[in-house]
Amino acid sequence: MSRVLKHCSYLAVCLIFILNSCASRTNGEDKKIVTNPNAMDKEVAGQIESTINKLADNSGKGNDSMSLNMPQIVSEFYNKNDHQPVWSSTEKWLPLADSLYLFIKNAENEGLFPSDYHYSNLKILKDTLDRDSVARMNANLWTRADLLLTDGFMHIIKDLKQGRLQPDSLSLNKDSVLVDKFFIASLNKLIEKKDLNGLFVSLQPKHKKYWELKKGIKRFVDSMDRRVFTHVTYPFKRGDEKDSLYFIKSLQKRLSESNCISAGKKMPDSTELSAALKKYQLQKGLKADGKYGREIISSLNSNDAERFKRIAITLDRYKQLPEKMPEKYIWVNLPGYYLELVDADTVVFESKVICGKPETGTPLLTSEISDIVTYPTWTVPTSIIVKQYLPKLKNNPNYISRLGLKLMNGKGEVINPGSINWAKYSKGIPYRIVQGSGDNNSLGVIKFNFDNPYAVYLHDTNQRYLFKNASRALSHGCVRVQEWEKLAYYIAGNDSTLSKNRDSLKYTADSIRNWISHKERHMIDVKNHITLFIRYFSCEGRNGVIKFYEDIYGEDKQLMEKYFAKK
Repeated sequence: MSRVLKHCSYLAVCLIFILNSCASRTNGEDKKIVTNPNAMDKEVAGQIESTINKLADNSGKGNDSMSLNMPQIVSEFYNKNDHQPVWSSTEKWLPLADSLYLFIKNAENEGLFPSDYHYSNLKILKDTLDRDSVARMNANLWTRADLLLTDGFMHIIKDLKQGRLQPDSLSLNKDSVLVDKFFIASLNKLIEKKDLNGLFVSLQPKHKKYWELKKGIKRFVDSMDRRVFTHVTYPFKRGDEKDSLYFIKSLQKRLSESNCISAGKKMPDSTELSAALKKYQLQKGLKADGKYGREIISSLNSNDAERFKRIAITLDRYKQLPEKMPEKYIWVNLPGYYLELVDADTVVFESKVICGKPETGTPLLTSEISDIVTYPTWTVPTSIIVKQYLPKLKNNPNYISRLGLKLMNGKGEVINPGSINWAKYSKGIPYRIVQGSGDNNSLGVIKFNFDNPYAVYLHDTNQRYLFKNASRALSHGCVRVQEWEKLAYYIAGNDSTLSKNRDSLKYTADSIRNWISHKERHMIDVKNHITLFIRYFSCEGRNGVIKFYEDIYGEDKQLMEKYFAKK
């Protein structure tokens, strides 16, 4: 879809199409009075043609401040339809115009921004034409309205189909179509079928979770607190008196905005600040310890305007998924800290997961489970060696031995770490550091491999107590799965069910149980690969209510700043 805008080369560079700026201007050349309603459509068609020609003659540039977002597509549509008005006839709005105007007015209920589709200008035009019989004879106003509504429609279908985020290498939307076959065809279809809602629904993802999220938007919008609150910068510089003082002042001001502390000039002491923090924590259902930290500051900085943008971003992330999802797949949502196994659009089971810390975030990817290893060994990633182990090895060559790790060369031979001159290494080492299999192995008793360039995988853990934590961004990048048994047995059962010759199948769910009970290391090739999606969706709909998760990697914040900063 991103290539669509390049197909009309004569206007590909220009994105500004100028019309007359304000519908309320009624003097000079802005007036074109048509006293016979039956002659209005012909006059409007002529003005549309004239405006389109001026657009082409002036490389899309005009002489005023009201612009179209998709001028080349709008021009192409009218050129192919004899410049006839679409949304009005004989000085009256057509029903489709009313439907589109109401959609734009209530666009927030769809996770869209009314301002993107000329709502303010359209409201002025509609109010003027609805209440003023003289204004209804002004062809210029009907011309502006038609062009703005057409542009708004084209922009809406682009946003509903493709979204507002640029496609990336992770999930490039391959449904890229020509202007004629999508934009113009869609408006022609609307004119013929006159089913605005049906058309808009047909353009959006079929993913069940997408529609569950949309179900909760109206309820969220209706209760939105549109106030803008003081932003609290955190963390602040420890030991910097000026910076810490600024932090306390901004924290006091923000807490006062939630009626948790006085907004007076007097600086609160530690007792007053702790009491205010506890009051806020109780309001938001947070752990009421009266201490400031990343969780409470994140809550303080999160407002409904920001949450709405996160809804918009999440809707658009669904549009980057395949148009048709596999029948069976594994879904990992990092901000939600969960994994789901989906079969025939039904969640077979859900599991808590632990994902990467913000500094070692789990990568977003699509892959397939290719093999399973019981009682795996763990080869320490280079990043961990460089950041954690190497500095300590320089001071104590026996450091890794004390951790139960082995140093191995390229031939698989065990090397004495005390024989290495660690001082000469800084960016990596020509050896592998390996942890043997066992109950104390960092990978636990099972590992699920999938092809990826990041050396990450799904696995069990020897720190299962961490699944009790609410915030579980704790790993070096891999995904630890609490319900690893359910996942392993499902994969085994899937292979068994689909296998034509079950006697040739080298493993079953019972095999895995026996190998683990006997602490045996086995590598199992998965014959029927199951697709794995690791994604970043920071909100979702549950029973008509939108649940928000922490933006653990700041992914939403970056996209807000890039695409929605002025919203």
